[in-house]
Amino acid sequence: MVGPPPLQGLKVLEFAGLAPGPFAGLLLADAGADVLRIDRAVPGKTHTPGVEPPLGGDNLTRHKSSIAVDLKAPAGVALIKELARTADVIIDPFRPGVLEKLGLGPDVLLEVNPRLIYGRMTGFRRDGKYAAMAGHDINYLAVSGVLSMLGRRGDKPHPPINILGDFAGGGAVLFQGILMAVIARERTGRGQVVEANMVDGASYLATFPRLARKTPMGDRPRGENHLDGGCPFYDTYETRDGKYMSVGALEPQFYAALVKGLGLVHKGWDQTRWDRGTWPEMKAVFETVFKSKTRSEWEAIFDGTDACCLPVLDYSELENEPTREGDQRPSVTLRETPCLAIDEKTKEGRGAHVPSSGYEAYPLRLGEGGEEALKKWFGFSKGRDYQMEKGGLVLASKPNL
Repeated sequence: MVGPPPLQGLKVLEFAGLAPGPFAGLLLADAGADVLRIDRAVPGKTHTPGVEPPLGGDNLTRHKSSIAVDLKAPAGVALIKELARTADVIIDPFRPGVLEKLGLGPDVLLEVNPRLIYGRMTGFRRDGKYAAMAGHDINYLAVSGVLSMLGRRGDKPHPPINILGDFAGGGAVLFQGILMAVIARERTGRGQVVEANMVDGASYLATFPRLARKTPMGDRPRGENHLDGGCPFYDTYETRDGKYMSVGALEPQFYAALVKGLGLVHKGWDQTRWDRGTWPEMKAVFETVFKSKTRSEWEAIFDGTDACCLPVLDYSELENEPTREGDQRPSVTLRETPCLAIDEKTKEGRGAHVPSSGYEAYPLRLGEGGEEALKKWFGFSKGRDYQMEKGGLVLASKPNL
């Protein structure tokens, strides 16, 4: 029998940010945690009866709720402290010192709730030379050394959108740290500060290629190595219809299947494929042969083989062609306690094979679902525990007896 999602009952306060912090919150929410985003209050627009609140600027809001709070108001700060008393996790996406200046730093909140896990996400190391500087994904990859490895021979380094820093090396690493702290809390009974930064996160992800720099696999300049486009049987090739096939036929049996499908067995490259002297001719021949057929024709040849030759699909194909298996699923399957479906509109359905979406964002409105979440998750009631001032929720003042 399928049980509830693995993080059900975990209460998370996520201060609104962009990219890595919200992604950590998304991973927690998809696993069943109750994630309440703390947005900025907009007087006359948020928590205002009869007025539809504006959309937030974040698309990573699936399965979350929102409250708008004026953090410049003492009563707004007091509300956050009161919520922190029973929260499990805080996500701080700001530059160092921002929440401390508001009186919401880890020293304060861990005193309020010693079981609290205080997750902090920064771009640069907190103790490094860039700590106080602004930056983006490309900058974090740059100073981590990772960006220097990405790109073609003779060309400048190319950033891979913002996948490696913001998400893989940022939000996902913070998520991992939070989970480790949750496990540690089971043993110690205490929470702790969890610090993640995108420089160290990206660098850790690059452990294998970094170590390979001192081996024959990766000791050449960018774009000339086995796994960075230098090797002709680990690359992409354009087809006759302007699409692409990916090739990763490194092992001998896979390479043999590749050249058989390409009709190039007669070249006799099986025994000499690691001789770099053969690579320029091999790459040129591969380019010519791949352009002789459409991608669909190559798929018909290689589907079901071990040639490690597959189509480069774009998201429009995955979204609109059912045979492409583009249904978005949780990143991991827990058979007994599966995560929630990848569906922005509902929390219904769990597991890897339930209907999903994942191709269109439904941004959360500022304050959307927040008052219901306060009641359900924290037992807070409007008027008794909190009230609205200038578009933001604040801690209700207690009458003097």
